[in-house]
Amino acid sequence: MNKLLNVSTSPHVRSSATTSSIMCDVLIAMAPAALFGIYQFGFRAFLIIVVCVASAVLTEYIYEKAMKKPITIMDYSAAVTGLILALNMPAYIDLWIPALGSIFAILIVKQLYGGLGQNFMNPALAGRCFLLISFAGKMTQFFPDGVTGATPLAALKAGESVNLLNMFIGTIPGTIGETSVIALLIGAAYMLAKKVINWKIPFTYIATVAVFALIFGGHGFDLTYVAAQICGGGLIFGAFFMATDYVTSPITPNGQIIYGVCLGLLTGIFRIFGPSAEGVSYAIIFCNLLVPLIEKVTMPTPFGREAKK
Repeated sequence: MNKLLNVSTSPHVRSSATTSSIMCDVLIAMAPAALFGIYQFGFRAFLIIVVCVASAVLTEYIYEKAMKKPITIMDYSAAVTGLILALNMPAYIDLWIPALGSIFAILIVKQLYGGLGQNFMNPALAGRCFLLISFAGKMTQFFPDGVTGATPLAALKAGESVNLLNMFIGTIPGTIGETSVIALLIGAAYMLAKKVINWKIPFTYIATVAVFALIFGGHGFDLTYVAAQICGGGLIFGAFFMATDYVTSPITPNGQIIYGVCLGLLTGIFRIFGPSAEGVSYAIIFCNLLVPLIEKVTMPTPFGREAKK
C-alpha cells in the first residue's frame, strides 16, 4: 500500500509540467536558431549539432549505466545541454573539440555533482568556457580557411562601424546559434508564451547591459552603439536560454532581478574594459556561483514570522 502513495510536506502544488516537457519546449525554442545556423553555415553546422547532442546523451547514458543509477536521458536535459553547447560553437571547428566539451559538461559538471538539479553552474556554459580556455584559437575560428575573423563586437571594440541590420538578421561571423537575433527572439517568445521562463532575468540582464553601455561605452547617447551591444555576441542567446536555467538561477522574484543586474554589470565590464569583446559566458558562470548568496538575502519572510533585524 505504501507504494501507492507519495506523501510529502505542504505546500502541494499541482502542475502538468514535467522535466521532459519543459526540456522539449526549450529544444523547440532553440530550433529556429539551430535551423538558421545550419542555413548560414551549411552541413558542417549540422554535424556539430549532432556530435554535441549525441556526445552529451551518450555520456549521460554510459555514466548512469556504469554507476547503476536510473537512466535519465529521456528527460532530454542532456540533449538540451548538447544543443546549447553546439549553438555556442564556431561552425568550422574540429568535431572532436565540441564532443570533448559535451563530455566535460555532462560528466564533470553535471553527473559528478549528482545529476540534474545538483550542478552548481550551467553545464553547457562550463563546457564552453573549458573549451575557450583550452582551445582559444580554434574557438574563434569563424571562417573555413582557418583564419580567426573579427565578429561585429570585436569590430565595435576596435572603433570600426558595424551593420546593425546584418546583426539583427544574422548574416555575420559568429557561433552557430548566436548570430540571428530574429531566430533567437522567436524562440524566446515561445518560451515566454509557454511560461517556461519569465521576463525578469532576461529583460533585467539586457537592460543593465544597455545602461552600462550608454554610461561607460565612450560613445555618448548613441543608441546605434547600444543596439549593436545588445544584438552582438551571445547576449540575446545567453539572456533567454542560459541565464534562465532553472537549476543555476535564483527562484526568488527579487533575487532574479538582482541576478539580472549582476549579469549585466559583469558583461558590460568584460566587454568594455576587458581585453575580449565578449563576456556573456563568463558573466553567467560567475553569477551562477552567487546564486546561493542572492537567494539567502532575498528569501521572503514566511507568513506569521518576524523578519530578522
